[in-house]
Amino acid sequence: MTTPQDEPMKYPFEDDHRLTIPAEFAELRAKCPVQRITLPYGGDGWLMTKHADVKTVLGDPRFSRAATVDADIPRTTPWKTEGGGDLLAMDPPEHARLRRLVAAAFSRKNVERWRPRTEQIVDGLIDDVRSAGAPADLVELFSMPLPITVICELLGVPVADRHFFQHFSELVFGGAGVSAEAVENASTSLATYLAEHVARHRAEPQDDLLSQLIAARDEDEDRLTEEELVTLGVTILVAGHETTANEIANIVHTLLVNDLWAGLVAHPERVDTALDELLRFVPLGGSEAMPRVATEDVEVGGTLIRKGDTCFPAMISANFDEDVFSFPDVLDLDRPHNPHLAFGFGPHYCLGAQLARMELRVALTALLRAFPGLRLALPASEIPWRGKDTLIRGPRELLVSW
Repeated sequence: MTTPQDEPMKYPFEDDHRLTIPAEFAELRAKCPVQRITLPYGGDGWLMTKHADVKTVLGDPRFSRAATVDADIPRTTPWKTEGGGDLLAMDPPEHARLRRLVAAAFSRKNVERWRPRTEQIVDGLIDDVRSAGAPADLVELFSMPLPITVICELLGVPVADRHFFQHFSELVFGGAGVSAEAVENASTSLATYLAEHVARHRAEPQDDLLSQLIAARDEDEDRLTEEELVTLGVTILVAGHETTANEIANIVHTLLVNDLWAGLVAHPERVDTALDELLRFVPLGGSEAMPRVATEDVEVGGTLIRKGDTCFPAMISANFDEDVFSFPDVLDLDRPHNPHLAFGFGPHYCLGAQLARMELRVALTALLRAFPGLRLALPASEIPWRGKDTLIRGPRELLVSW
């Protein structure tokens, strides 16, 4: 059984919150893969840094998300995890019951039905970029409006109202820099907004996901409560655009600063393999957003985790595990075997993974075709990034020329 360092390490680790990974992760993978850490709120927890250990915490039912609800657990933010039908804060079998209601909408087959419309949206946004002229902000004109438009149309919410959930997203992903009161107020406003749309869709059903969820609720109340219906809609709206928007910008930035854009322009057939490697390589978020609580004593990576302990599975560290990936610090767009954990693992594997993959592929393919000479309009060191407390990494602005 391994022995963690005597003194807990302060977590999160210091970094520039761009697309670099703190050196502590590699050091821990080599010397102490399961390490005691001290969080800004709630005390001490455990940090898992190896691929196998991260998968254990994400997939083993003895590690609970539901146990984090309204609990004063170790965390990076001043607010606690809320329940109220939040899919991300449930355990099986309740989690499985709710997830089944929306899983079909996000299946590979159903997502493919959205590809032609996504391609239309992308083409229109590329026209907007061209019209704006160089230098153009790819975040404002492309990476942010694409997933927002897609998820709004899928759910049946007017794109013109996106400020309601964009504001909420900014607060939720704002991390420790945002007060619990601000998050609660924004959450209430967004829930009220979506409840109004539920009422409209109930009166006049549409061909969209929200109407499908309403039908599931009204035809069999045991399947979905009204609170779960609204909360699920909020979760899909927020999670469905924030991560993908930042990942598009991160991917373009990564390809440009590593001089890999021209290679993909010449070989667009490599896009699928390249995207998997970019998903592995780009550290979109940290491990602090989705902790688990052990419901019994469990040994992980040779370390005994006691019942009630909080665990933080570091997926961005697992994606650089030397035991799984050859030369993990090398961005290899032709990497043949890539079991990355960018979309998680286990029951909470990202519900929208297929939708995100489709959007990323359509977006990158179209950008490569439209702007073969794309380049940064500013030195990489001058690109403004989201604040250090935010839970998701990404540039606030990405000025490009072509």
